[in-house]
Amino acid sequence: MTDELTHFIGGKRVEGTSGRFGDVYWPMTGEVAARVPLASAEEVRAAVENAKAAQPAWAAQNPQVRARVMLKFIELLHREFDDLALMLSREHGKTIPDSKGDIQRGIEVCEFAVGIPHLMKGEFTEGAGPGIDMYSMRQPLGVVAGITPFNFPAMIPMWKFAPAITCGNAFILKPSERDPSVPLRLAELAIEAGLPPGILNVVNGDKEAVDAILDDPDIAAIGFVGSSAIAEYVYARGCATGKRVQAFAGAKNHMVIMPDADLDQAVDALIGAGYGSAGERCMAISVAVPVGERTAEALLEKLTPRVESLKIGPSTDPEADFGPLVTAEAVARVKGYVATGIEEGAELLVDGRDFVMQGYENGFYMGGCLFDHVTPEMKIYQDEIFGPVLSVVRAKDYEEALRLPSEHAYGNGVAIFTRDGDAARDFASRVQIGMVGINVPIPVPLAYYTFGGWKRSGFGDLNQHGPDSIRFYTKTKTVTARWPSGIRQGADFVLPVMK
Repeated sequence: MTDELTHFIGGKRVEGTSGRFGDVYWPMTGEVAARVPLASAEEVRAAVENAKAAQPAWAAQNPQVRARVMLKFIELLHREFDDLALMLSREHGKTIPDSKGDIQRGIEVCEFAVGIPHLMKGEFTEGAGPGIDMYSMRQPLGVVAGITPFNFPAMIPMWKFAPAITCGNAFILKPSERDPSVPLRLAELAIEAGLPPGILNVVNGDKEAVDAILDDPDIAAIGFVGSSAIAEYVYARGCATGKRVQAFAGAKNHMVIMPDADLDQAVDALIGAGYGSAGERCMAISVAVPVGERTAEALLEKLTPRVESLKIGPSTDPEADFGPLVTAEAVARVKGYVATGIEEGAELLVDGRDFVMQGYENGFYMGGCLFDHVTPEMKIYQDEIFGPVLSVVRAKDYEEALRLPSEHAYGNGVAIFTRDGDAARDFASRVQIGMVGINVPIPVPLAYYTFGGWKRSGFGDLNQHGPDSIRFYTKTKTVTARWPSGIRQGADFVLPVMK
């Protein structure tokens, strides 16, 4: 029996009224598990009005009260941890251990947000001028929104709404319509934790809902994560309507393997970072760059059998390296890129296109693929494939290896594997990428640092979580105060200066 999902507005689940629905699948079986309502512009507007009415009283609460709600929310997340992971795994397709990682990285941003009494502190200068004190304060923006992707249905919503609501804003979340159950459950847990109704609303939908969010005059800021084309659209349209926008986009993450690298360590890193979550990560390593022919041959000798022996299984299989992709369309798209790579002249060393999961023949499975002799002119190098496909681009020397990620259109993450501290330091300084790993394949910063890519991987001036999240979801007000001393100085017709 197919379940029918809802929106979450004003502290409770609300049935959709648009009459439009999307199918939510269980990728490991291929069956339709639920229908999700796709909101109309009127439904989005109703959620915004609800949030707008609730926000002033929430903002008026002192920061410590808001932090206590977040602390309770974290407690409830731990209570529900296993159930949330199973729910996430069923709708997304990633394995349960990977789903738990998704939730945990979201919890860590919630933990960071608990520090809001300190994080929102302003500045104060006594005696900035004759009898003048000057101070600044951070205040919430009002109603803000997040548009989040399918590949991290717990982590990225929490990256967005945790700092936003602890800063005193009300939040409209538009999660992916492919796996919306976890975001809906997070909203329920937030209410149980003591969050006032209307402060966190979940509106499911497609482009109609997105455009309504982008155009709504009462939404002050939007955080987005998705493909580069849509990120650019969200950024341009949101900014055109006067909103503050952070839009995080696609990636083509390189991993440089220097001749002195520990190859066993490098291969382990490539296997996990390249094929984990079926490659459906914006920080997945999709390009291996061995430096020198000898390094390339030695690397492939160890890497190829590891790719051939990857264990693909249903999401609930504790021994599976990765599970299915999110939809049948995603599988077709990735297989199309593999065919394109062959046509372009790349050498396909491992072909996982014909993989079929016994007992789950209708699931959205695909085996790992490995290309060698990929060149920068090829489409499989230029585009984000978002699947279990790793390309090897051989670099003749270090400088060429440095140029490859630096000159690519995307600039999300990059890694270098080496024992040479001087090379690593030079690479970290010179590479034109937003996040760098040194012997770390997926350099996602911890919650108290900021996450964000460069070039076509990110649009906007401020990044996700860390200090930038507080800056993004607040506005600064600066006050200059002078209390009369009893001495009248008369009118001053020139710009005030501090003498």
